[in-house]
Amino acid sequence: MTDIPDPDTVGPVDVAVVLFEGNNFNGDVAPAIAELQQNGTVRIIDLAFLTKSADGEAAFVEVEDAGVSDAFAELTESQLDLLSDEDLMAMADGLDPDSSALVVVWENSWASRLASAIRGSGGEVVSYLRIPHETVATAIEALQED
Repeated sequence: MTDIPDPDTVGPVDVAVVLFEGNNFNGDVAPAIAELQQNGTVRIIDLAFLTKSADGEAAFVEVEDAGVSDAFAELTESQLDLLSDEDLMAMADGLDPDSSALVVVWENSWASRLASAIRGSGGEVVSYLRIPHETVATAIEALQED
């Protein structure tokens, strides 16, 4: 049975779409995701695989139905299915031909205490931005040049 969290204590939830060239996803990222969940940094909410064949046919597969499901077995215990079939198909349609992607939805468990405190005090996050990796890398490179 799905572990249903208390909505007042849930941390921020993010969705990542990780693109892979070709349609040969092997599950090598599963241990890194599992480590984040095991140490309490995140709680995996949903996982799915997207594919688009060379001839442009798009599809999605839930992790438990995929060929690499064993690698992700321990991550899929508490899925809430926040993404609908329509959401997943729209993402799959957006892929380039002959590519695949892993969709990961996670709660930032590390921030649940802060999120609960913000809500409890009547506050709300009105803007949340992620700085792209390329921007961070450029800033680090500029520091190294000084």
